[in-house]
Amino acid sequence: MQNEPKYLMIKKNIQEKINNNDYVLGSKIPSEAELRQQFDVSRHTIRLAIAKLVEEGYLVKQQGSGTFVSDYYKTNMKPSTKKTIGVITTYLSDYIFPSIIRGIEEELSKHDYSLMLSSTRNNVDNERGALESMIEQNVDGLIVEPTKSNLMNPNLNYYLELSEKATPLIMLNASYEELDLPFVALDDIKAGRMATDHLIDLGHTNIGIITKSDDLQGKNRLKGYLKALYESKLTFSNNFILRYDTEMKVILPDLLHEMLVKEDLPTAFVCYNDEIAVMLIKEIQNIGKNCPNDFSVVSHDDSFYATMLPSVKLTSIKHPKEKLGRQAAKAIVDFVEKGTPLKTYIFEPELIKRTSTRILVKNNVMNQ
Repeated sequence: MQNEPKYLMIKKNIQEKINNNDYVLGSKIPSEAELRQQFDVSRHTIRLAIAKLVEEGYLVKQQGSGTFVSDYYKTNMKPSTKKTIGVITTYLSDYIFPSIIRGIEEELSKHDYSLMLSSTRNNVDNERGALESMIEQNVDGLIVEPTKSNLMNPNLNYYLELSEKATPLIMLNASYEELDLPFVALDDIKAGRMATDHLIDLGHTNIGIITKSDDLQGKNRLKGYLKALYESKLTFSNNFILRYDTEMKVILPDLLHEMLVKEDLPTAFVCYNDEIAVMLIKEIQNIGKNCPNDFSVVSHDDSFYATMLPSVKLTSIKHPKEKLGRQAAKAIVDFVEKGTPLKTYIFEPELIKRTSTRILVKNNVMNQ
């Protein structure tokens, strides 16, 4: 077949050699490196072919030893019948991710599914390695938080190959705009708008935003901020928008300090998330100012950061966290068990009011 994927052609070649006893039962097949050289393809293509042969019972992998010819296919025996769902997130133990993963794990455990975890730390090379590993392990489904979702991703071919294999896949928090993939997320545009509207309702007309530039959530929260200003017929200064990416996060305190010592300042800020809001409030305190007396701050995610400061508690948009994880896992299980089509699910934002925002009245502020 002229347009047949390379991994299928390689799979058939190896399968034919097994059937012809060129590779005899129990023998070790050539290494990945040898097969790559023989077929002149990528490691990923070889791993995909091997994974299919392992799934069908022609090969068996032995950790640390290699891949060997098997006769499982003759008896329909399988090394394991328990289904495994792969989960790839940007982080595992940081911020809101433990809650999301807990929700996934709780839902999968109800159906006796196992969980295979990996993180990318928002790095596309790490994402590639995680995807290769999941494909090699032949997972029964994938839940993926996209890496740097607001940028062109170099790993899109892996997602197309997963689609070709009919591996069920749903994304968390965002999706790659280049791919038509279902996802489970908060309505981040509405969240950004709600956060900004809250400040406008308190009388603020000069509102800044600190947002992330390489993740789609940051882009969408910025869209919501701009919508709120536009509908209230408010304008903004370019100096009021501070955008940062993953690599810039380490220097963000310095950037916040530089912004706060300028003469033309907002009276309030919308922050990308609670972690950044806490960072901002600490810099506000470092220059001898106060939140909310000098600056009101509203944030996103309603995480543990929202109540960690002794002096002020964050007004923040609630993120569904565990509910989001459970919804993604339920969608995958329903697809595997019942064939229910995967579809996008959007959670409505909710504003949790605390003490980091106040009513602005002329040059004075009042409690809200």
